[in-house]
Amino acid sequence: MPYTKTSTRSWLPTRWMVAGLLFFFLPTFCLAADESMLMMRIGSQSVQGMPLAWSKSRALLLQRDGRILEFHPGEASRVEHSPERFRAYSGNDIKPALLREFGPQFDVQQAGHYVVVHPKGSREPWARGFDQLYRSFLHYFHSRGVATAKPRFPLVAIVLPDETAFLRYAAHDNAELPRNCAGYYSNFSNRVVQYDHGAGNNSELIIHEASHQVAFNTGIHHRGSPPPRWLSEGLGTMFEARGVWNAAAHPSRADRINVGQLSAFRKHAAARPAGSLPSFVANDWLFRTNTAAAYGESWALSFFLSETRPQAWAQYLRRTGNVQRAATTTPQQRLDEFIQAFGPDLKMLESEFLRFMRDL
Repeated sequence: MPYTKTSTRSWLPTRWMVAGLLFFFLPTFCLAADESMLMMRIGSQSVQGMPLAWSKSRALLLQRDGRILEFHPGEASRVEHSPERFRAYSGNDIKPALLREFGPQFDVQQAGHYVVVHPKGSREPWARGFDQLYRSFLHYFHSRGVATAKPRFPLVAIVLPDETAFLRYAAHDNAELPRNCAGYYSNFSNRVVQYDHGAGNNSELIIHEASHQVAFNTGIHHRGSPPPRWLSEGLGTMFEARGVWNAAAHPSRADRINVGQLSAFRKHAAARPAGSLPSFVANDWLFRTNTAAAYGESWALSFFLSETRPQAWAQYLRRTGNVQRAATTTPQQRLDEFIQAFGPDLKMLESEFLRFMRDL
C-alpha cells in the first residue's frame, strides 16, 4: 500500500489499489490443478511460470519468484509445457538475481522469510525488522484463532537510498503514486518498496508496508481475490499500534489504539451520515470522497470488531481470504459476506460500534 509521509495518510488507486495496494482484477484466478508450468518467449525474454489467467486479450503468469507477469497472449511465442511442476524459488535462489538487478551499490540481507535489498553500507537491520513483524503478525492472528499459511515465496523488500531513487523505481514499476508517498506494496511484484528515512525513522514504515505483504502471503488475504478495501486498510492501520505489532511488551487495550486514526474517525463521526455502515462495508465510496475519513473508519470498524467480536472477526477473515472466493465481488455480495459473519441487525451493530468508539 502506498504510505505517505504525512500523519493523515492519503493514497489513491492505480490499476486498482486495495488498501492502497497496487492490485489487479482477474476474471478468474485458478492455478493449474497439477501446478504445471509453461515455458515461452515474450519478446527477447525467456520466461516460465504457472498460468493464472489466459484469454484472447490478457494473460497472467505466476513466476517462480512470486511475481506475476501480465502480457497480451499475442506477445508470447514458442509456448510449451515444461516437464517440471511449479516450484517457488527460495531466498537463496533469488539473492543472486536481486544483486544483478540492483547492481554493486546494493547489498542483500536475509532473515526468516525475508530477503531485503538495501543500499550497501547501511547499518539498519532491515531483514531482522521485517522478520520480527512477520512473527508478530502470525502471533496476533494465531492468538485469535485465525489460521495462517507459510509463505510460498520469499518475501522481498526493496529499500532505495532516497526519495529520488524511490520515485524513479516506482515509475519503472508503473506505480502511479500520490504525493508524499514513502512506500508501497505491489501485488504484481509481491514486493514492498520504500526508501531509507534514516536511522530511527524506518520502523513505522516497515510495520505498515510489511503487514500488507504478510497478509497477502499467509492466507489472510488472497492475491487473486481482493478483500474489501476497508478490511485491508483496517488491518494495515491496526498494525501501526505498538500493542498490535508488539503485544508482549504492550499488552493493554490502550496500546492497541491507533491514536492518529482514532482522531481521524472522531473528526469524521461528527458529520458521518446515520445508518451508513451497510454502504461503507459494501463499497468504496468514502475512499473516493474523503480519504482521511475512509482510513479512519476502516481502522475504527476493524478495531471494534476484533476487540468485541473476535470469533466473528476470525470467521469474516477466513471468508474474505478463501481461495474459492470470486475474483470480483459486487456490493451486495460484500454486504452478504459481512452479514453472514456479524448478523443481519446492522442498525444495532452500528449503534454499538459508535458507542464503543465514543467510550475509547
